[in-house]
Amino acid sequence: MRRTVQWLLLSGLLLWLPCAQARGQSAQAFGEVSVAELPAEARATLRLIKQGGPFPFARDGVVFGNHERILPQRPRGHYREYTVPTPGVQHRGARRIVCGAVSDCFYTADHYRTFRRIRE
Repeated sequence: MRRTVQWLLLSGLLLWLPCAQARGQSAQAFGEVSVAELPAEARATLRLIKQGGPFPFARDGVVFGNHERILPQRPRGHYREYTVPTPGVQHRGARRIVCGAVSDCFYTADHYRTFRRIRE
């Protein structure tokens, strides 16, 4: 019985820890990246966002739910996500730009684990 309780407590802690870390990051200041520092593919994606498309991927422009709670909390539908192509990858890859408005965009190279605010 005691071992079962210990195992359940440990399992719960291991499941809770990544969520707590992600929430903790939301309170921290974001690193920044200038447009000039972005990969060429991200700069091209940012230009398409400013133009309003057309976008190469069907999922570009879908609502980003911010389930990780890393970006500042906003009403559902505020953020949209766009694919940043990765050379040599046959699928969408991990790189994205997420925007609340054209002037409020974030870049992630690791599929939403970390974000950097894009500075114009």
